[in-house]
Amino acid sequence: MRSKLPYRVNKEKRKTAGELSIKAASDSTRYDPLEVAHALTDNVYEQLCICAQRHLPIIAEDEFFIVVIVAFDPLIQNVRRHKYCALIHLPQPRPQQTVFLYNRHTNKFKRLWSMPDAKTMAVIDEMGYVAPEWQDTKRWVRSFYKHTFFDDIRNEHGIKHLSEKEFLDLHHDKLVKAAGNDGSPCLSDPFDFSKVMVPDLAEFKKIEDSDESFAN
Repeated sequence: MRSKLPYRVNKEKRKTAGELSIKAASDSTRYDPLEVAHALTDNVYEQLCICAQRHLPIIAEDEFFIVVIVAFDPLIQNVRRHKYCALIHLPQPRPQQTVFLYNRHTNKFKRLWSMPDAKTMAVIDEMGYVAPEWQDTKRWVRSFYKHTFFDDIRNEHGIKHLSEKEFLDLHHDKLVKAAGNDGSPCLSDPFDFSKVMVPDLAEFKKIEDSDESFAN
């Protein structure tokens, strides 16, 4: 007898993230780190393109920034998530962050900086010498702690983009006008205590059972 279901039932149950995490933790297979790195890079580039294409109709600037944040799942130990967003100004640097500058005309990405986790940042900053592959990271981390990050990034890559604070300060009047107010804080009206009604205590004396009062 032919099934009346309007779709085909998939008998293969999809595994949850927790089940995949347990399987990954119990896997003793040795993987080539270079192959893993290439796979991660390919996936990140694909997601960068998706994020850029989605924001092309939204952002009018010729260049804007694509930010990648690495976040770990609070419940599943082995799960690491990549979160993508686009900004029109230089993003605020933070741990586990990579920032790219995207050009809509050339359709190319330029990596501006990459930050490791907070512990690694502190260790690298204290080290007198690091391996050649960590020298860029050490320079970015030192600039981060010296509070000269944006000036150093602009000089390093030959760009003139503003930070978030610089952008807001420059366009303050235009943003306030677009919002439709002057941005000044409004004063709250003083409370009129004459409107407070004193309850009739005689009514409370009539309440004997809380369940009965709730039903009423």
